[in-house]
Amino acid sequence: MTSDSQGASEASVPAEGEAAPVQGGPVKQVGHVAVGPPAVLGTPLSPTATRVMVLGAGELGKEVIIAFQRLGVEVIAVDRYADAPGQQVAHRAEVVDMTDADALMAVIERHQPHYVVPEIEAIATPALVEVEKRGLAEVIPTARAVVATMDREGIRRLADEELGLPTSPYLFASSHEELEEAVGEIGFPCVVKPVMSSSGKGQTVVRAPADIGPAWNTATTGARVQGERVIVEGFIEFDYEITLLTVRAIDPATGRLASHFCAPIGHQQVGGDYVESWQPHEMSTDALGAATSIAARIATGLGDGKLAGRGVFGVELFVKGDDVYFSEVSPRPHDTGLVTLATQRLSEFEMHARAILGLPVDVTLASPGASAVIYGQLDEPAIGFENVARALTVPETDIRLFGKPESFHRRRMGVITATADDVAVARQRAVHAASLVTPVSGRPFERSTPVPMAEPVVPPTTSRPAPPLPPAPSRPSAPPRGTPGPPQPPGPRQGPVPPRGPMPPRGAPARPAGPPPRPVPPASGRPAGPPPPRPSGNPTRASVD
Repeated sequence: MTSDSQGASEASVPAEGEAAPVQGGPVKQVGHVAVGPPAVLGTPLSPTATRVMVLGAGELGKEVIIAFQRLGVEVIAVDRYADAPGQQVAHRAEVVDMTDADALMAVIERHQPHYVVPEIEAIATPALVEVEKRGLAEVIPTARAVVATMDREGIRRLADEELGLPTSPYLFASSHEELEEAVGEIGFPCVVKPVMSSSGKGQTVVRAPADIGPAWNTATTGARVQGERVIVEGFIEFDYEITLLTVRAIDPATGRLASHFCAPIGHQQVGGDYVESWQPHEMSTDALGAATSIAARIATGLGDGKLAGRGVFGVELFVKGDDVYFSEVSPRPHDTGLVTLATQRLSEFEMHARAILGLPVDVTLASPGASAVIYGQLDEPAIGFENVARALTVPETDIRLFGKPESFHRRRMGVITATADDVAVARQRAVHAASLVTPVSGRPFERSTPVPMAEPVVPPTTSRPAPPLPPAPSRPSAPPRGTPGPPQPPGPRQGPVPPRGPMPPRGAPARPAGPPPRPVPPASGRPAGPPPPRPSGNPTRASVD
């Protein structure tokens, strides 16, 4: 694979199978269920509504729900507890034990959604298979994909044995004795994980024989779904880990699914949970080419070769030099992708909604940026947050407070996003602003008396370790105060660009140019002239598989 310029890559990777119209035509079939985007987007809360049921209404589900609502879609938010973040903004809400297949089936039958969109892992997947089989709704991306990705054994066998993707060495065990044998074969150090879990829950690094027993106990009691089967993975001394958000969406030109890639997202984890992420993470041309190839193959492999399998896939990869290894994949927006709320023209949540509805997506990177998590720090219900205004005086920052009804010490309760001309500064800003937000015990509403700060809040001059980046070009210096000069339109952000992506095959059509700008009539007292240029982002097309 070759490339022509560094930038967020956008691939056009056709799926197998014949083309189908994007809007208004016949839909494809998977088993007994009709598959495809809606021909018409209806009116919410009416008989014409396009209905989506989101299973899991946490902070990621909330952003997906908001994205759907902006497109006029009626949304039913389902979670295991009342007043989950997504339920606070959805048209309808249901509290259901989603690991109970009968209860889950009952709520789907009651609301009759057109699309069922899982946003968490702890779901009774046999119910989703039955929903698809009976034609009750289209499961996103497919019931098979949800089943496979919830089960580390299934997805690892798919990646290694069927698709031939590079992975770490691995074995499975169903007892303490089998675990000892597997560890002996894989060797120290190794990682023991439950096969039915995610986000580091139940995961342990085993460095010596004495660690095997505790690792077994952690895996069988600390997983999202209880079970007694684990995977033992050989430890890769990787240079870094990335999330490559891969979007399977309909290409308007062909009516077929294609793969699109966002700029790589770097992240830092503590105990398996993400605490920081940044975009773009610099990679070599060869490493990025390998990463996009792996991501396209795993995302395509979870579809049906036709129109099933639409949406965002969070593909996690280990990188060592130019070598890339498949780690895991989530068939939904990824927590590290919260950074895209600030960095991309369309966030991962907006792209997920668009892809499901058959609408065009755009992976343009608007600015380098970073995110940093705000933890609850308190084990209490209905907490509050102080110093939000002070945190937002850090340049180019924004905040999302998720609104979770109960806080725990290590529960993610909010996130700061920040942008800058380079990732290192964006990380400084995000981490510093997040450190200023202070969780406090909840108290009745009261009005504050603003107190001016003596000086603006700025991040410390020293930064946490950040990925190497080329020096950002300096901003042009302003003329001396009082020097007249013509007004200058704002230009695009000139930060470092993400790694280079692979080029399309020879003969691939170039991106069509847009229509010429219309002349702008002169306003009273202002000279006529062309409109200022729009920031252009920096996507490039990537080669087909």
